[in-house]
Amino acid sequence: MSSTTKVQSKSFFKRMIPSFLSSKKNKKVQGQVQVQKQEQVKTAKDFKTAVMNRRTIYAISKDIKVSDEKLQEIVEFGINYSPSAFNSQSARAVLLLGKHHDKFWSITTEILRKMVPADKFAATEAKMKGFSSGYGTVLFFEDQEPVKKLQEQFPSYAHNFPVWSEQSSGMLQFIIWTALENEGLGASLQHYSPLVDESVQKEWDIPSNWKLVAQMPFGHPVQAAGPKEFQPIQDRVKIFKSNLHDSKL
Repeated sequence: MSSTTKVQSKSFFKRMIPSFLSSKKNKKVQGQVQVQKQEQVKTAKDFKTAVMNRRTIYAISKDIKVSDEKLQEIVEFGINYSPSAFNSQSARAVLLLGKHHDKFWSITTEILRKMVPADKFAATEAKMKGFSSGYGTVLFFEDQEPVKKLQEQFPSYAHNFPVWSEQSSGMLQFIIWTALENEGLGASLQHYSPLVDESVQKEWDIPSNWKLVAQMPFGHPVQAAGPKEFQPIQDRVKIFKSNLHDSKL
């Protein structure tokens, strides 16, 4: 091979190597983007599936395969990431497991026993036993101190902050409820406040400024929920389009 040919070959490879490396890098980036898009689609589908599968489950048992640590993680995650008005972070939660869960429903049963006529108490007692048959209960509270501070700080909106606080609690309840379902658990949402408030405060040393909002008993689902019926969507959602996305450039 002549010296001229060798020089031409070296020059060719010098030109091609950067192009090859650039092409290889681009393919790698394109592959990463494709994976990210697939993960985004998968996440969107998983979220919708979790939301659709979240149902009210009354028939539950203590036979669960989820660890106490995982249950704690779910509740703490919900508390940290649920939205709140003015980022007040007023949501509070108590996770009752095992004997503490049983104790709560025993307390609730005895309070109701004093209020419901004896000849009608059998149905109430059966309902309480159903909740007690589960593994745990999440108690949802709203701390009234942040709410009062916001009312003082923004008096023009004072009457709204208790409402926004309740809305924040609702979002937290939905997050935890859906997360429990995602772990294969069944749950329902109950409201025995203010009947049980004082007893709960005494039994578990709950701060007096924590307002009990709702209770969520959960466990292994023994019986699935029935078919979900929907009212006509056109009667529930109104959409007004600008047609900007439909215009042709």
